[in-house]
Amino acid sequence: MNAILERRSIRKYTDKIISKKTIKKILKAAMSAPSAGNEQPWQFIVLNDKNILDGITKVHPYSQMLKQASHAIVICGDMKFKKFDEDFWIQDCSAAAENILVMAQALGIGAVWLGVYPMKERVEGIAKLLNLPEHIVPFCVISLGYPGEEKSVTDRYNEERVHWSKW
Repeated sequence: MNAILERRSIRKYTDKIISKKTIKKILKAAMSAPSAGNEQPWQFIVLNDKNILDGITKVHPYSQMLKQASHAIVICGDMKFKKFDEDFWIQDCSAAAENILVMAQALGIGAVWLGVYPMKERVEGIAKLLNLPEHIVPFCVISLGYPGEEKSVTDRYNEERVHWSKW
């Protein structure tokens, strides 16, 4: 519960490198996310190449923190795993992204979610940069690094947004 309540978007990082073992724990959490019909339509690209991380900053206007990041994980929707006509893959990839953010917090890693889909220019730019096959859609990028900043915890619970039984 602490990881959920204390999680904040961290955009400044130290130069400490995240271990492969820690990245694997984060990915395991991502793949434990709920999925409609258990289709698990996700693919993950782990980035630690500084040239590629810098390349994303040229495609995504709000991704400048990637220049300091140890790693990033690109969550992609794999349309070959899509069982339904509806786009439940978006919800599934969102759940995986949230699990990454919470697990990163629990492990002392700073993270921030950078939206890609449905912004056409971001989707196309990242797909080209990462040489993605046509059936793979980049959904978001999660920037990861050891925190170089602290953010205060605030209680975001708002009773005015809760409705019981009806509006």
